[in-house]
Amino acid sequence: MGAITGFHHVAFRCRDTGTTRAFYEGVLGLPLVKAIAIDGTRALHTFFRLGDGSFLAFFEAPEQAFEFRAQHDFDLHVALEVAPDALGPLVERARAAGVEVRGPVDHGIIRSAYLRDPDGYVVELAERSPGHDAALDPARNGARETLAAWQRRKPIGGLASCCTGPSRHCDSSVGRKAPLRRHGELEKKRGRDPQLASSTPKG
Repeated sequence: MGAITGFHHVAFRCRDTGTTRAFYEGVLGLPLVKAIAIDGTRALHTFFRLGDGSFLAFFEAPEQAFEFRAQHDFDLHVALEVAPDALGPLVERARAAGVEVRGPVDHGIIRSAYLRDPDGYVVELAERSPGHDAALDPARNGARETLAAWQRRKPIGGLASCCTGPSRHCDSSVGRKAPLRRHGELEKKRGRDPQLASSTPKG
């Protein structure tokens, strides 16, 4: 095992900690375990504990500007592993709470549902499928060969290279600000199966 043993926490900005707590604790069941007021009122840093002992953390910083926007899966999302048979009940609870949900979707190695949190982040709930560990064994799945083939085939100088600032190319037509419910429509336009659009490896 290497020196890095896992995540301690992953942190995001939030508009309002009360609303964030209602989603992550109230809907997903992640307990709020720590809140740190930084310099009194400059920022509030909160920690929600996952079942493995790691944390999902947030900063609310009212005086510091931040561009909140609905994220596309490919740009940014967090995947939370759920216990066997827990995915269905969590999806039902989220829908009952009025949360935007897509899925569940079978990706082979995992079965996932996608939720949108109050600040526009995509939260993936992932349930391991049988054969998950074997499928993620790089000695058997050809991960390096797939990467090498991708490096040879991928377009050079495409949209990714021009999207560092405002551009007429960088609009919702390529999914950069697409709402979760339009994800399938966008993938159909690209000639892809919308159910597989988020099947890239989840981290």
